Amino acid sequence: MPRVPVGSRGSRLSSAIPTASHPAARPELDRTAAALLVLLCAVWGLNQVAVKVANAGISPALQAGLRSIGSAILLVFWARSRRVPLIVRDRTLGPGIAAGLLFAAEFLLIYWGLTLTTASRGVIFLYTAPFTMAIGAHFFVPGDRLTRMKSLGLVVAFAGVTVAFADGLSLPSRDQLLGDLLCFAAAIAWGATTIVVKASRLQRTSPERVLFYQLGVSAAVLPVVSLATGETGFHSASPLILAAFAYQIAIVAFASYAAWFWLVARYPASRLAAFTFLTPVFGVALGGLLLGEPIGPGLLAAVALIAAGIYLVNRPAPS
Repeated sequence: MPRVPVGSRGSRLSSAIPTASHPAARPELDRTAAALLVLLCAVWGLNQVAVKVANAGISPALQAGLRSIGSAILLVFWARSRRVPLIVRDRTLGPGIAAGLLFAAEFLLIYWGLTLTTASRGVIFLYTAPFTMAIGAHFFVPGDRLTRMKSLGLVVAFAGVTVAFADGLSLPSRDQLLGDLLCFAAAIAWGATTIVVKASRLQRTSPERVLFYQLGVSAAVLPVVSLATGETGFHSASPLILAAFAYQIAIVAFASYAAWFWLVARYPASRLAAFTFLTPVFGVALGGLLLGEPIGPGLLAAVALIAAGIYLVNRPAPS
């Protein structure tokens, strides 16, 4: 959930999101959850294309901050239309701010990392995030243990991501190594955000409030960082750039993230994590279709490995 953001997290989708404050946790993914996860990965994969397009006209940190502001405004109108309170005294402020700071840090680290390393290298390190989610859930979320089968599935799925981007790997320079480390730190922030939500009072509040914390904090932090780092702001406002930016606001940061936190509140983090490996594959495929970027022969092998990994992680435990 970034580089040229690689990984990175409409209205019809969000209309299907329940807003119960105390969702019932489910031990395994059902077909609805699996289908929604695949759709989200496709949305996030297309976001890679949208960010690449928008980067040509809007500085990265400013772009991320304005995206959070726009999405927060949409979320406020959405919550009011459904009479979902966004400000409630329920002792979630502390974990909410923590999740928001991690959310903002993730995007900053991704953007900064990709100024130093390549997108192919960055995506490999970013998609170590599912391991952070699974390991964190093992220690901090009751009932979401990291079994041998889950571990094997995550490794197999990660191997699929590596195959998809193998052509872009080489011995790193000093700058590339620093960029790799920043992308790896972003992966830790991404995984930690999910664990904070799963292991705190945030799990017992509405997904709209969980998202509001993250959008609100990042909307306040990221524009300040943009000013502090001397970003130049807007370079161009062509219709294509504005359309790509609008997609990030309405579909990605608003609708898809609300759906993601709805899933996080109801299903084990380790089982959700495996599906996120599909995002960079969608990004490569859509980049090839829409931007004419090269698609390597290993893409089908990558999809097969990721599918096998998802199966192993979500395979029902024997009675």
